[in-house]
Amino acid sequence: MGNTVMFAILAVLILGSAVMCVTTTRIMRAATFMLFVLFGVAGLYFLLDYTYLGAAQISVYAGGVTMIYVFAIQLVSKQTLQGMVERLKGSRVVFGALMAVIGLATVVLVFLKNDFICRAAEVADVEVPASAIGHALVGAGKYEYVLPFEFISIFLLACIIGALVVSRKVEEK
Repeated sequence: MGNTVMFAILAVLILGSAVMCVTTTRIMRAATFMLFVLFGVAGLYFLLDYTYLGAAQISVYAGGVTMIYVFAIQLVSKQTLQGMVERLKGSRVVFGALMAVIGLATVVLVFLKNDFICRAAEVADVEVPASAIGHALVGAGKYEYVLPFEFISIFLLACIIGALVVSRKVEEK
């Protein structure tokens, strides 16, 4: 019962913070709400007794990535940020809502076609050992994730180089 209550609290925190993150007009508030979302996900990991993943979530994502966002926000000039304010037009709202409904219908159709909802209960009862998860994370075979991790590291390196280029002062001649 306690796990269910804690899950409900974390779910409300995550969903509320995510909605506030994408709807706020102030960029520093958006970064703060994103931090709350990442802490909530770490709380879910701790609730599932995945203490290593929870600690990694806090240290890497909540700590590192959020600080990168905050520094990037601080490096951008106020004139650039002021030009980013955009008014919502009725046609764009209708188009966005239509795309959201199409996406929801696609997800529901995939769930129904693959019998995901019926098989979810039997899959949830299976205990996966930590050694199998570790092997899947560092393996290079089919359904193993070392290649996506390498792509993510290259992407993060490109982000760091981009931040250095943005932060470099331009010399006037």
